Parts: sequence; C-alpha cells; structure tokens
Amino acid sequence: MAVPSWLERLRAASKTALVQDGKRKIHYLFEDGKEMAEEYDIKTGQLISKWCSQLAPSRRRKWREKNTLGGTGKWQVEVGEPTSPLLGALESELITESSSNPIFMRKDTLSSFQWRIRNLPYPKEVYSVSVEEEQRCCVIRTTNKKYYKKFSIPDLDRYHLPLDAAALSFTHANNTLIITYRKPKEILAAEEQLQKELKKIKAANSGDGDCKTQ
Repeated sequence: MAVPSWLERLRAASKTALVQDGKRKIHYLFEDGKEMAEEYDIKTGQLISKWCSQLAPSRRRKWREKNTLGGTGKWQVEVGEPTSPLLGALESELITESSSNPIFMRKDTLSSFQWRIRNLPYPKEVYSVSVEEEQRCCVIRTTNKKYYKKFSIPDLDRYHLPLDAAALSFTHANNTLIITYRKPKEILAAEEQLQKELKKIKAANSGDGDCKTQ
C-alpha cells in the first residue's frame, strides 16, 4: 500500500480548532497517536506565537508522542520560541547565567523557513552556512571555531523534497545570525491548500468553552 502524503495525513488527522484574539489554533491527532499543535494568524495564515490554554502551552508548532511506557510525552517545539526546561526558584538565576549562550530558534515567514541564532557577536564574514545533501541538513560553521550547528528542515522531509543550496541565504545583525531558506513551490501550494481546508473547520470562539473537533 502506498505511503500517504503529508497533506493526506493532515487531512485524515482528527483536528480541534479554536479562534481567539485573531488567531486560529489547531490541534492535530494522527492515527499513530502523535499530536501536533499549531497557531495561525487568521488574516495572513502565518504561524504565530502563544497557544490555546485549553489544549496545551505551545509556540507556533509543537509535537508530542507517547513515551516508551505508553504515557503522554512532553511537547517538542519545532517552530517558535523554545520553552525553558528550567523550573523552580533557581530558574531566573540559571537563565541569567546562560543568557550569553547562543539561542537557536525557528521563526518562519509566509515565503521562507527562517532560523535565528541570538548571542552570536561575530561579524558576518566569520559565518558560513551550507547544505549537506546526503545528510539532508544545513550546517553553520565559523572560521573562529566558536560555533557549529547542524539542523534539518522537517518540512522538506515530510514532502520528500531535496535540499537546494540556491534557496539558502543568511545575514547578521544585532548579534543575531538570521538564516533563510526559500520555500519550494510545492510547499507553498500545499500550505495554501491546507489553509483553505482549515478555514472550513467549524471553530469555537474563546468564550465557547471546549474547542471544536473534526
């Protein structure tokens, strides 16, 4: 039997929707038990911050799956501000101590995947960003050996699309390295189709109590 496409999996998933403060909040439950939570700006269809407290605290897009014991696992951020694992009275002190460490996060635009790495003070000429086609990832390197990171683009993997070095670019400003990967036309078309389908879901308003499910 053919493996269903990512768009088909999204269509088949059980979806819960809520409209609140100009945002459309969608929770997906897939047949394999995995969950995905996303939040969109109603006007632009762009992923944005904060999540419906009735579902789960999320930032743009999160994933969750069962752990090895069959219990509910923790949410893993894919797009948006990373959540801090630090808890307790020492949290603020520990965050202050690590505030100078590089902070890596993904923040997409309508036309591009985008990553920002804060607290990188080196000039632009120190950095290089390349595509590793065989490993299906992007690599950040610095000539001073102060920073190195590999990261994948899950969206390309889901749609079985190759990485294109020509789509990758970067800039640097205010101690932040900004990496941009132009979305392929296949993903732009799929996202447009998905937005049309999400708008058809009857969503609850924030004062309605439970979120609606389809």
